[in-house]
Amino acid sequence: MKLAEAKQQFIASWGAFGTHWGINRTMAQVHALLMISADPLSQDDMMQALSISRGNVNMNIRELIDWRLVDRVIIPGERKEYFTAEKDIWKVATQIIRERKKRELDPMLKLLDQLQDVEGDKKDKNVKQFTDTIGGIKRFGQQADKMLDVLVKADENWFVGSLVKFFK
Repeated sequence: MKLAEAKQQFIASWGAFGTHWGINRTMAQVHALLMISADPLSQDDMMQALSISRGNVNMNIRELIDWRLVDRVIIPGERKEYFTAEKDIWKVATQIIRERKKRELDPMLKLLDQLQDVEGDKKDKNVKQFTDTIGGIKRFGQQADKMLDVLVKADENWFVGSLVKFFK
């Protein structure tokens, strides 16, 4: 497989994977393009490589910067803005976990805290069922939160070593 074909296949596949991580396909494709690019790219470069509009590039770059997966790069003598992505996949994965946790798990845990304080007679089977269910979901969410914190703080070598031990 030639490099150009391999790059196109990677960008398309990363775009499809991105939809499972909570980001849109184009945003993931922009991210993929920047990850595999040896040099920083301008918006024009991305527009041409992905056949997308300037507005689409701009919107997705801003979102990737918000996710802290992409950085602006200043190239002396250039008027255009250039961008680059983190190349270390461990850092990319942990940053995606941090963002998903912040955007999804943290608000869910906050909501469960509010829902657990339902008014009513604790002896009423409907109140009890509701609070027991909410409590169980909350405990599971808190365990997931702790696990994700450990994973994000973990060193890649420690994590891989622990995983290997777990499966032995």
